[in-house]
Amino acid sequence: MTTIRYLQGDATRPQAKGNKLIAHVCNDLGGWGKGFVLAISNRWPGPEEAYRGWHRHRAQNDFALGAVQVVAVEPYVWVANMVAQRGTKTGSNGPPIRYDALQACLRRLAVEAAALKASVHMPRIGCGLAGGSWERVEPIVAEELVAKGVDVTVYDFD
Repeated sequence: MTTIRYLQGDATRPQAKGNKLIAHVCNDLGGWGKGFVLAISNRWPGPEEAYRGWHRHRAQNDFALGAVQVVAVEPYVWVANMVAQRGTKTGSNGPPIRYDALQACLRRLAVEAAALKASVHMPRIGCGLAGGSWERVEPIVAEELVAKGVDVTVYDFD
């Protein structure tokens, strides 16, 4: 049975053999500059460039809550930009995380992972700047990825 594996370490340096997809949550405003995205940009410029272009041309593409963009960053490694955060600040509608959008993203990610024959690696997505609760995110990860046979590793940064 597939389960979520937890490791201390850096999700931008996935610990697995074979193809690897690094998943993270993005906002729907086109903002990129705080949190885990900085670690991604420090390793590879491609995901940020792709995300900014995706947002800039959103009238002609699928950029919206629930959308996923997969960017190749090196042999056997891809980054999945997942739009599951409404704005960047907590307001009257609660924290920026949108659990329904996260579920839609992870459902799409399962299809991508299967096509690439890839394991998925992530920090505790949606629980940093997006303000989410791992108690709510973990069951979504289990339902949308683990239950579909996708190996998932969650990294807690040292």
